[in-house]
Amino acid sequence: MTTISASSRVSDPPVRVVVLAGGLSHERDVSLRSGRRVTEALRTAGLEVTMADVDADLLAAVSDARPDLVWPLLHGATGEDGSVRDVIELLGLPYLGTGPRASRLAWSKPIAKTVVAQAGLATPDFVTLPQSLFRELGAARVLGAVLTRFGLPLMVKPSHGGSALGVTLVRDAADLPRAMVNAFAYADSALIERAITGRELAVSVIVDAGGPRALPAVEIVTDGPYDYDARYNPGRTEYFTPARLTGAEAKEVAAVAVAAHLALGLRHISRTDLILDAAGVPQFLEVNVAPGMTETSLFPQAALAGGYELPTLYRSLALAVLD
Repeated sequence: MTTISASSRVSDPPVRVVVLAGGLSHERDVSLRSGRRVTEALRTAGLEVTMADVDADLLAAVSDARPDLVWPLLHGATGEDGSVRDVIELLGLPYLGTGPRASRLAWSKPIAKTVVAQAGLATPDFVTLPQSLFRELGAARVLGAVLTRFGLPLMVKPSHGGSALGVTLVRDAADLPRAMVNAFAYADSALIERAITGRELAVSVIVDAGGPRALPAVEIVTDGPYDYDARYNPGRTEYFTPARLTGAEAKEVAAVAVAAHLALGLRHISRTDLILDAAGVPQFLEVNVAPGMTETSLFPQAALAGGYELPTLYRSLALAVLD
């Protein structure tokens, strides 16, 4: 099995880790599943681990415990928008993952797309529209302008959030108003982008002594949209890990994921979602600073395909933060 550079010390007492999971976002259940999996793996690797929910008792509990490391595995708001990470820094505790400012960049899909485009990466053409604009200008005229500008098909998404909640593939103009309503249920602004056909890929990045590097890409094949149900309920989605890519394609998508990680100033781990289009160009969709760690999540699949044992990898990532 592959290993990454990290301290090989034997902890006596063992390193104490608090895994943050749960919270009150729409992705609470996914976060709890991720937290349980990572907690189990770290305990297998010999670390002393407590899993804590995010509630009114959290600050007192963490302050009293003074863990060596905090691992935020919160998905959705607060966990990925930088706010909980700000609080962890206020407490003076080391933590695994991206800092609060870069988390805010990555959390906003429009901002992340703008940053990576400025770094030279390809991303589908898009526009971001707040819900208030439709009330002021009239939905019919605004959506008519969208269709004139982009045509069909379109992807409509909340401007932030994960797990494909509120995301709709629009093939018929009559379905666009409902897609906007779905997106606005999860955010005040919606990102509308030209839908790209091609192979859907997820490329996870870890940082070791040599800097950021990509794990093998995961190819995602579904019998419909890769929505929340397809992501977290086995059976609807087929994964190919590593992805069915040529050597040149694999190298290119890995380079894009690392470039996005660097352009956005991310740390330790990330996952970039992209489409390899018909011309062989990787099209950046979004990046995740708290990749899912459930039994069907993409980061663990990529790690296993890369030759890692999950307890060993997670322990190495944790100890590397403390070195």
